[in-house]
Amino acid sequence: MTTTTTAPTTATRTATAAVPAPDSNPPSATHGYEPGSLMTLTGVRWETYESLLSDLAESSSPRVTYDRGTLEIMSRTLIHEGDHRSLGDIVLTVAVEWEIDVRDVGSVTVRRADLQRGFEADTSFYVQHAAVMRGKVRLDLDVDPPPDLLIEMEVTTSAIAKLPLFAAMGIPEVWRVTPERVAIFTLREGAYDPTPTSIAFPPLTSEVLTRFLMEGRTMPSTRWIRGIRAWAMDHPHPGDQADGDEGAADGASDSPGA
Repeated sequence: MTTTTTAPTTATRTATAAVPAPDSNPPSATHGYEPGSLMTLTGVRWETYESLLSDLAESSSPRVTYDRGTLEIMSRTLIHEGDHRSLGDIVLTVAVEWEIDVRDVGSVTVRRADLQRGFEADTSFYVQHAAVMRGKVRLDLDVDPPPDLLIEMEVTTSAIAKLPLFAAMGIPEVWRVTPERVAIFTLREGAYDPTPTSIAFPPLTSEVLTRFLMEGRTMPSTRWIRGIRAWAMDHPHPGDQADGDEGAADGASDSPGA
């Protein structure tokens, strides 16, 4: 078994083992988040991964990711934690203003034994399938759809390529976040393509999300939320416009002389 441990201001210990190399992350023009601490093990059995998840189920624990024998255990830094929570707040705020039903499932474990892959997202939501997942207490991908939207904070030293992992699970939309930018990716034919606009929340663009994220680091939280609400009211969701048009048509048919 190979062990690689990474932490700020500490040395890295590495041994080698004959295991398949994970897919490479696509090149990025920006730097990712530094982990609080990061341990990578290779040659790990699926049963060991599931046993670890069971042991950590009832405790506040670091993120655990598994990809065909490679196990990664990571703790978050303050900015990592704060930024992913801010993006979650953005989703919930615009969802309320646009009256979109969402199910916030946070860092739920998404895993499939047949693929020998599993992960815990920074933040994830059901949007298109919110009604289907309402009341569910456990995620079972044998019968349940995967989350519709996943927010992933890019980590500089991660040994596991996250986008191929998410694509294998069928996640339709990923917001990939660095300290400088929010990028939106949508799943098409088994791979992710960058796109300027969210499919779950069409008025939201990469540029708008990035601006909100930057503002959230320095503005008082109540003022920040009010600004997001005001923006959402000024930029109606396409569904709201369709409902308005339908209501106007109904009103016209009911008017005198119609």
